[in-house]
Amino acid sequence: MTPRILIIAGSDSGGGAGIQADIKTVTMLGGHAMTAITAITAQNTLGVTAVHPIPTKMVIEQIDAVVRDIGVDAVKIGMIGSARTALAVAEKLAELPGVPVVFDPVMVASSGAELADEATIAAFERLMAVATVVTPNLPELAALGGDARALVKTHGCAVLVKGGHAEGDQVTDRLYSSDPEDPPEIDWTNPRIESTSNHGTGCTLSSAIACGLAQEWDLPEAVRRARRFVRIAMREAPGLGRGHGPMGQQSVRLDTNMSFFEPMLNQVTVPAADLAASEKFYRLLGLRQIVRASPRYARFETEGGATFSVATDPEYTGAVVYFECGDLDVTVAYLQQQGVAFEAEPKDESWGWREARLRDPAGNSVRLYQAGEMRRYPPWRLEND
Repeated sequence: MTPRILIIAGSDSGGGAGIQADIKTVTMLGGHAMTAITAITAQNTLGVTAVHPIPTKMVIEQIDAVVRDIGVDAVKIGMIGSARTALAVAEKLAELPGVPVVFDPVMVASSGAELADEATIAAFERLMAVATVVTPNLPELAALGGDARALVKTHGCAVLVKGGHAEGDQVTDRLYSSDPEDPPEIDWTNPRIESTSNHGTGCTLSSAIACGLAQEWDLPEAVRRARRFVRIAMREAPGLGRGHGPMGQQSVRLDTNMSFFEPMLNQVTVPAADLAASEKFYRLLGLRQIVRASPRYARFETEGGATFSVATDPEYTGAVVYFECGDLDVTVAYLQQQGVAFEAEPKDESWGWREARLRDPAGNSVRLYQAGEMRRYPPWRLEND
């Protein structure tokens, strides 16, 4: 079934954050986005010029309408609008036991505009009590008391502290778990993406986590996949506006497989005799070259996000089709139980992919793999070629 994600958040007229970013994210991750709009804002990449909170009764009516008819598999909460709405939403969500809730405690827009007053921030206590995970950035964590472990202990929710506001070339996000079966703390560290197209990163991350939880990934895996989605969306930003621009959620199409068992076709490699000649040919066709490892290998990116490679290595005697899996090891184990033979079981390769190798009944080479960011954005990507 298509995951049903209820988004309780404000509207961003510039389309970079809020409900607009949430809907784009949920849609690109295969979910059905439903909304309970808490506020209407007039904003663009330069800032917020006006905020109009939606009456609490109308927010609750929106929630009731979708719950009664369509149903909900996960909830994402963003800008809440008012303290009264925060308390009413918390009470309403308590009526949905077992439904994961991702709470992004939005307080300040990327431009610096305040989106929550002191009373509303105080009412966040009630929302944290019904949340599965809360996703504050560093300033938001400080406003909530500054101690993630204390929040976990007090409210029983996990806390994902986003490290983008810290200085340095690396960004570390840290998950403080409330599940005794998980490690108490899990870190993810990646190189910082230097970009002003960072409007809506928090909205996008929390919505992507909600999608993962709705599709029954555990929380650490949902976070890992959501972070990957955000990073690729930042790299794919369209460069709009003169301030903090929107991200490119609409371009993350073939990079995050949220399914356990349904593989995604997004890469093919064919043999080449003369790498330079093949490079020239495929560039003339309009493909964008993103990797060059002369005289052995080249990779190209196509419209829509699929990749295509040529290789002179002797092992490539014919085309190799790559299917990216949501969980490679689970997929391989299942196929082996069904009698499928593998030439090579899952293995971490030096180029950052994890692969398993097999052949179809006609002898064609097939590889099941996971690559994430490394497929389109390896550190050696040709950015200006």
